[in-house]
Amino acid sequence: MTARPNKRVTIGSCECGEGAPLLLIAGPCVLEEETSFQIAEELCRIVAALKGEGFDLGLVFKGSFDKANRTSVDSWRGPGLEKGLEILARVRRELNVPVTTDVHEPYQAGPVGEVVDLIQIPAFLARQTDLLAAAARTGKPTHVKKGQFMAPTDMRFVVEKLCAFGCPNILLGDRGTFFGYGSLVNDFRALPIMRGFGVPVLFDATHSVQKPSADGGKSGGAREFVAPLARAAAAVGIDALFLETHFDPRQSPSDGANMLSLPELPEVLRDVLKIRKALNK
Repeated sequence: MTARPNKRVTIGSCECGEGAPLLLIAGPCVLEEETSFQIAEELCRIVAALKGEGFDLGLVFKGSFDKANRTSVDSWRGPGLEKGLEILARVRRELNVPVTTDVHEPYQAGPVGEVVDLIQIPAFLARQTDLLAAAARTGKPTHVKKGQFMAPTDMRFVVEKLCAFGCPNILLGDRGTFFGYGSLVNDFRALPIMRGFGVPVLFDATHSVQKPSADGGKSGGAREFVAPLARAAAAVGIDALFLETHFDPRQSPSDGANMLSLPELPEVLRDVLKIRKALNK
């Protein structure tokens, strides 16, 4: 019998969905050993400080062990599966924070599921049935980003696939839609449409400002639009916010052009949390 999707999902020590606090999924684009741990430490400090200000917020640390869709063959892809999982396991163990990473091939899901609290399916692979089935077999919650080439209504079939494979704990994320050449746009109708499938929804504010393959062999971005898009998504209604961040985005080996710097992050989160609090009243 096919499972029914859950409106509230448990991810490690965090809850996401109906009646739960906003969940922040954040970290660098690609994992680097010491830098990634330091970013995770700073994210924990930022979230603790916001809680001290009276804001309720959960945190899941995100980092990729392999960027399999880099524009150029010369671009660094990451530390690989084994080393990447070591980094994530250390963050989870020493900082007591849930972690997530993305999988690109079905064989990766098993070892990843032994370490992380949330499996992520990249937007380009949202329709890959075998990958969704492998993620479901881990028993972990699964976050699927809507393909940039897909209508939000198409994500109903992603939910149906995961439920059929025994995974009712699903998050759906929006990260923009292809428009012309080198740009993405956001149709904020996607968020209530996808929530209508009975699952929590997430807005990816940093990838939404990405300019794919538009910067001489790598992707560009327009980070000045991260904050206004995050505020707009909060006003529409979200259960989780996804942000990639770094101490110095210019030094990030991947997606630096659309990242937020860590010092900018608290102000963006305060705005989003204030909007969400006002809506909940």
